[in-house]
Amino acid sequence: MLRSVEQKRQGPVAGGDEDRRVAELRSAVARLRRRLAAHPVEFADRSIAEEELAALDAAVAGGLPEVPRLRRSLLLIVGAIGSVSALSPGLAEVRRAVDLFGGPVRGQG
Repeated sequence: MLRSVEQKRQGPVAGGDEDRRVAELRSAVARLRRRLAAHPVEFADRSIAEEELAALDAAVAGGLPEVPRLRRSLLLIVGAIGSVSALSPGLAEVRRAVDLFGGPVRGQG
């Protein structure tokens, strides 16, 4: 059976695997957590970033998470590690994955 692009973005076919958005977010979070763990430099808000990445992972572990909670965690993570340029590619991946749940926030293209 063929599926539209929107159906593929929104979730699984009945009886299929987990929602693709959930899988993408879990994967992006796991990659950023690994990059953060391997980052040799300590910085003041590292523990906040680690806690919020763990919270994001827990939020999607049970299926479809609450979008406001995802956005709150993303905002805290950006605030905590946004200036660490070595982590910015991973941070961008997490942001794109969060955006899959509700599109860009007002004021963003």
